[in-house]
Amino acid sequence: MEIILSLAIGLMTTCGVWLILRPRTYQVIIGLSLLSYAVNLFIFGVGGVKSNMPPILEDGVVSTTLSDPVPQALVLTAIVIGFATTALFLVVLLAARGLTGNDHVDGRNE
Repeated sequence: MEIILSLAIGLMTTCGVWLILRPRTYQVIIGLSLLSYAVNLFIFGVGGVKSNMPPILEDGVVSTTLSDPVPQALVLTAIVIGFATTALFLVVLLAARGLTGNDHVDGRNE
């Protein structure tokens, strides 16, 4: 399971960096979103990849094999903040495209 998670993080990071280097604003926004998802998966993976394990308690007794709830809470918060940031970027993209007439990062029409 860890190797699949590592490959997913690496693939999302690679695609995100490639999209950030593109000349169009929309592609840059999608690249930033992919990078944030890769970071969220990394933080989630730091908490330990355990399947069919309780978060903290098992029938009122503390289990020895825990899933750490702190990374899960951090990822949930990061997802909400990332969604709000992406919405803000899209509004700025639409405003900039309306004012300049193009959506290139550097402002050129090519």
